[in-house]
Amino acid sequence: MPWIILIFSGALEAVWAAALHRTSQATGRRRLLPAVIFLVSVLASTGGLAIAMQTIPTGTAYAVWVGVGVVLTSGYAMITKVERATAARILLLGGIAACVAGLKLVA
Repeated sequence: MPWIILIFSGALEAVWAAALHRTSQATGRRRLLPAVIFLVSVLASTGGLAIAMQTIPTGTAYAVWVGVGVVLTSGYAMITKVERATAARILLLGGIAACVAGLKLVA
């Protein structure tokens, strides 16, 4: 269960990163919704990390949390055309995902 919470918390990291980006782009009243999404998801994400760290070693938990977040955030940015989807970028993100899976195997 701690690993599921950790993976979900990493996914929420991508949510808050995307919401933070939307907050900086929006104007006027449209900034409120992304700001609320950011605050809720950052609290849930770090809270889930804290729960997972009660069972999973700190270094491993943090590396997995950040790894999941960066792969999903970059994937979202490529899908939404904020970043270019190059072969090198996709290959390197795949390497990060492989390393995250490897950390689960050796834990």
